[in-house]
Amino acid sequence: MLGRATPYLLVAVGGALGAVARFAVANGFARRLGTSWPYATLCINLSGCFFIALFLAAASERNFDPAWRYLFPTGFVGAYTTFSTYGYETVRLIETGRTAAAAAYVLASNLLGLGAILLGSWVARR
Repeated sequence: MLGRATPYLLVAVGGALGAVARFAVANGFARRLGTSWPYATLCINLSGCFFIALFLAAASERNFDPAWRYLFPTGFVGAYTTFSTYGYETVRLIETGRTAAAAAYVLASNLLGLGAILLGSWVARR
């Protein structure tokens, strides 16, 4: 069924649903716990990691239509959070014996990501 739709359409539909889910979760947390600490982002990132791992492990064990990969992990989870992709890719590097590459990826993502935030903030203030 899904195989007939174009990958771009599947990513778009999944992305729209993921963005709405992120918005709903963030608003729910803000109403209940406020925004003084990033509870919503933490929940979104952790649940996204769980969702992508659950889906990709199930897909590798079962005969899923390949189109689901466009709709769910790329579209939905990709819009819901990109942290899940980062986590999954890090684990894949470790599982394939590339521990040094995984460590470099974690360090580069965190340090360069924070650096990019600082640089973007600095540029915006100029």
